[in-house]
Amino acid sequence: MCGITGWANLDPRTPPPDGADELLRSMCDRMIHRGPDSEGYVVGDGMGFGMRRLAIIDLVTGEQPVYNEDESIAVILNGEIYNYRELRADLETRGHTFRSASDTEILPHLYEEYGCDMVSHLNGMFAFALWDDRRRRLFIARDRFGEKPLYWGVFDQTLLFASEPKVLLAHPSVRPNLNLDALRQYLSFDYVPAPLSIYEGISKLPAAHMLTLEDGKVTIERYWKLSYKTREPVPSVNEAAEQLRELLADSVRMRLVSDVPLGVLLSGGIDSSLVTALAVRAASETVKTFSISFAESSFDESQYARRVAKFLNTDHHEERFSASLAANLVADIGAWMDEPMSDPSLVPTYLLSRFTRKHVTVALGGDGGDEVFAGYPMYFGHRMARAYDRLPGFFKRGVIEPLVNHLPVKTKNLSFDYRARRFLAGSHYDEVARHHIWFGSFAPPEQDSLLTDDAKQASDGDVYRDARRMLAECDSNDVIERMQSLDAQLYLAADILTKVDRASMAVSLEVRAPYLDPRVAEFAASLPSHYKLHGYTSQYILKRAARGLVPAFVGRRGKKGFGVPFAQWLKAELRPLARDLLSPERLRRGGLFNPEYVARLQDEHERGVANHRKLLWTLLTFELWRESFIETPRRIETSVVAKQ
Repeated sequence: MCGITGWANLDPRTPPPDGADELLRSMCDRMIHRGPDSEGYVVGDGMGFGMRRLAIIDLVTGEQPVYNEDESIAVILNGEIYNYRELRADLETRGHTFRSASDTEILPHLYEEYGCDMVSHLNGMFAFALWDDRRRRLFIARDRFGEKPLYWGVFDQTLLFASEPKVLLAHPSVRPNLNLDALRQYLSFDYVPAPLSIYEGISKLPAAHMLTLEDGKVTIERYWKLSYKTREPVPSVNEAAEQLRELLADSVRMRLVSDVPLGVLLSGGIDSSLVTALAVRAASETVKTFSISFAESSFDESQYARRVAKFLNTDHHEERFSASLAANLVADIGAWMDEPMSDPSLVPTYLLSRFTRKHVTVALGGDGGDEVFAGYPMYFGHRMARAYDRLPGFFKRGVIEPLVNHLPVKTKNLSFDYRARRFLAGSHYDEVARHHIWFGSFAPPEQDSLLTDDAKQASDGDVYRDARRMLAECDSNDVIERMQSLDAQLYLAADILTKVDRASMAVSLEVRAPYLDPRVAEFAASLPSHYKLHGYTSQYILKRAARGLVPAFVGRRGKKGFGVPFAQWLKAELRPLARDLLSPERLRRGGLFNPEYVARLQDEHERGVANHRKLLWTLLTFELWRESFIETPRRIETSVVAKQ
């Protein structure tokens, strides 16, 4: 695991600028947390590569950049290639020779054999950059689901790239200006989907995409897409469960390869419990498991993790946190999260990563299980929404909506009143908008109230356009699979995996996701929809595959999520911070948000007449980010002129 950065000039004949080595080092210094063990650089005509390394495989000879035999191809990699041993054996039969035992070194040789199609041979989590000196070509690629990040932009006739945007901000050509279109997306989704980033001029390379720069031209192509066409003949449930168990077992086995201590993040839910069970079966020594707990019972899952750990006989480690301690970390988020994200589970994910890193350097997790096997309550919610749409309008407006609106406001995790109000908020929209209103924060009418007139005029209000395009490209007509496809491209890539990457790499911990092995995901997608959401049972086939491997109660548990009591924090521990960062004076100076509307949200939330936790949290995390990274905010009036 590493952090990578570098550049390639649009004119590849350009000699290195004065101080190129020092500039690369200063950029790499901003991501030492991603690679505290060593660094590597190469600078030549038209290009420069730099990296920081967290040593996981081949601790002695695995330094980067790596090269082919004649050093005409250089590569830097962030991530892991899990099938590198099989690929290396095949490449050696084709005459390639290797200097190290690292997974990175297969990449230049694979490129020699297959060119840019090399990515179709990789099973891993990765973002890598390759320089082909003969063709004067830069080639960049990102893994299928987006486990590893990659940001890029063209500034002053130079293409810059990096694992994190704050690394690009260290380059003198890059200015931290706010992208107002990205702000609109953030307010809707809780994150900024690719290809946008929150910074003007900086883009994300989307998952499963590759970028080439050659002859001054930048080309971006998609190299993989998950298909939901049902496989024929359809296996029986028992056959599918057995095949899935075998695929997952091999995926876990591949992800246990490490030259440093390794463990599993265990919540006690089906996803992490099955990964733990398969790791116990494959490991040659006792598996270490890690969880955290909170004093607030509706947010605490530690008892389930302990029961699973006892059943599987793992070496279990648990740390308990108080709400006040966790809340105190919120103010620090802006310093290390260089793009705003309002997923509140970022806080416990960071706490768990920090605790786990005291014992191991690599951890397996259950990320991706919900998207691949339809684990979110929202999937069943779409079936309910179709039934709700068929009810008479007078009954919905005259009976159901008044009843829901009069429910007492609760702050417990996923309380019924919160879920019911959220369901109704999305019921007036199409499937795409409905889905993301359930998941996200500010619905279109709420954005109209929140944003100033100048901010609205200077930005694109059609925030769901790309999501609708993605939905149209899905090869399934089933509403559940269509939403799974959307979530894999949006929520999983830009929220879940970004959150895990940033929180874990902030403490130099590598997290691996067995459910995102392409063989597992492709097999799950090929099964009929009712194998995943079976009546009221989510992740049905996964639970069948887990039978006998995990305690029976795990399969019966409802979805809980990795939550924190931030609705209550906003009334207590975080109230001073929120009142400061969202004060009318600050908001007026910022010129983005309507101070009166935000003040009303705060007042209603603190008095308990409404639960505005998601809206306020989204605004608070944005302001924490803006305070840390937007040094001289661009005047909105300039944007209005530019749009006109």
